[in-house]
Amino acid sequence: MSGVRVLQGALCPLVQVQCCSKPSARPKTPILKPVAKKDTVENQQRQGSNPAAFLQEAKEEFGKVVWPDRQQWISESLAVIFMVSLSAVFISLIDNLFEWVSQLVF
Repeated sequence: MSGVRVLQGALCPLVQVQCCSKPSARPKTPILKPVAKKDTVENQQRQGSNPAAFLQEAKEEFGKVVWPDRQQWISESLAVIFMVSLSAVFISLIDNLFEWVSQLVF
């Protein structure tokens, strides 16, 4: 596992990962340190009970979204429609095959 990178907080947000800085013959092993939670459960519950704050934060998040242009929207929609149609045809063929085999057997 010497080639594996561990992202800080990727496994658990309560654990901070630091690598040993001492040179040694062994591969570096992470040192795990507990980190205090920033938001308590009470703060999260208070924030969730305010609809106006929620709508404001939702509006801010929608402002960060990068919406596709018309050409990208059309091409991706056509790709989805094509793949759904292809899947439907494939499932129909498999269904017909099973029906044919069951008629031969029974």
